[in-house]
Amino acid sequence: MKMNNIINSLKEDLKTAIKSQDSLKKSVYRMILSAIHNEEIKIRKELDDEMVLKLLIKQAQQRKDSIEAFKSADRNDLVEKESSELEIISKYLPKQMDENEIKDLAKKVIDDTNATSIKDLGKIMPVLMKNLGGKAQGKIVNKIVTDLLS
Repeated sequence: MKMNNIINSLKEDLKTAIKSQDSLKKSVYRMILSAIHNEEIKIRKELDDEMVLKLLIKQAQQRKDSIEAFKSADRNDLVEKESSELEIISKYLPKQMDENEIKDLAKKVIDDTNATSIKDLGKIMPVLMKNLGGKAQGKIVNKIVTDLLS
């Protein structure tokens, strides 16, 4: 069974963090590896790179949501902690596409699926998100597609 590249990187980075006694990185890597392990138990098979990427995107999104919540609660200490964790997680995520790149891809998918109205959003989004492969947030993609179809 082929070992996963992202998981290998995480394990190596965890070893480095332990040796350098970087407690923040150590806790983030352990948390990610634990989430991966729990997901593997849940689905009863080893995660491939694509599945690990989805899990990392979810982890990053949780941090972004927490940052927003902590900012509105004026908890700068927690904003800082979550931002640091997000920075570490982001290292494993693909470079995010800008809105123009997303718009170009969205137009192509709209043409390919013969979508004409907002009612076709359900058949465009899954295809588009698969093509983007984690390089854009669903919220942003949804807004762009909605604007294009309106």
